Amino acid sequence: MLKNIKSCISPDLVKILMEMGHGDEIVLADGNFPAASHTKRLVRLDGNETPEILEGILHLMPLDTYVEYPVSLMMHGVEVSRPSIWQVYEEIVRNEENHFKAQYLERFDFYERAKSAYAIVATSEKALYANIILKKGVVTE
Repeated sequence: MLKNIKSCISPDLVKILMEMGHGDEIVLADGNFPAASHTKRLVRLDGNETPEILEGILHLMPLDTYVEYPVSLMMHGVEVSRPSIWQVYEEIVRNEENHFKAQYLERFDFYERAKSAYAIVATSEKALYANIILKKGVVTE
């Protein structure tokens, strides 16, 4: 065990975060996302929801401050109003002393972008359109 690492952050996820370099992206995928078919590096965090994982990752990894959009979200369709989980994400990112500026990607554009991400984390998140891409920044401390 290690200190100050959330219990939802598995050894496999720590390894992935350590391997990632500046500009690499990681996808936090909800329970409906086709994670296994979209990546060669899959981290399964079944039984965990995305907000807790997002907090745990941002405690370990900074977001990229050299790009306009360090966060990307999967856009919803007309059948869903603005997902309430997006507000939760905004609060978590702002709590990490970042400015929340998200890019909104149409579902199939998000899928294509996810295929080029360094890794995908499969969660048990039940909220619709809860998929988020994070771009790793530079560690300066």
